[in-house]
Amino acid sequence: MHMPTLELDVDPEWGQHVDWEALAAHAAGAAASVAPELARSELLVSVVLSNDDEVQALNRQWRAKDRPTNVLSFPMISREELLKAEQSPGQPVMLGDVIMAFGVCSAEAADKGVVLAEHATHLLVHGLLHLAGYDHETGASEAESMEKLEIAALATIGISDPYADHDPTCRDAAEHKR
Repeated sequence: MHMPTLELDVDPEWGQHVDWEALAAHAAGAAASVAPELARSELLVSVVLSNDDEVQALNRQWRAKDRPTNVLSFPMISREELLKAEQSPGQPVMLGDVIMAFGVCSAEAADKGVVLAEHATHLLVHGLLHLAGYDHETGASEAESMEKLEIAALATIGISDPYADHDPTCRDAAEHKR
């Protein structure tokens, strides 16, 4: 299956015990399986597994929220531009950046009772869907649609529904504070 080309930068805080490149590739393949507009190797995505301080600085600068968050997505093109780019295959397209904070992600994984790698995979799928133009912050219907895509994507790689423990009409503040 085709998927975006990922450029990965991993802060040492994330550790060496996980093959982060393979994890990112699995997440990108899963996202592309439910969002076909992502199933193109000419799409370029920068993935940064960072620390809380860097993510807090970015969140403060770009979103006026002075706190770290689990994942930030910075699309470089609009959804319309992405869909238009599908019509001219072969041309490299910088889709955007996904940046994740180690401390927040590891604390959330512990709270959910899942390993960090599983939670990071979910958040990377989430971030990639944001880059493709999906947005849970525009309304309940959009949030539910995005969650369904995430659940379906994760199921393709054997990860259970990360939203199974809450009512979809009640957003989990820790999960959706981006």
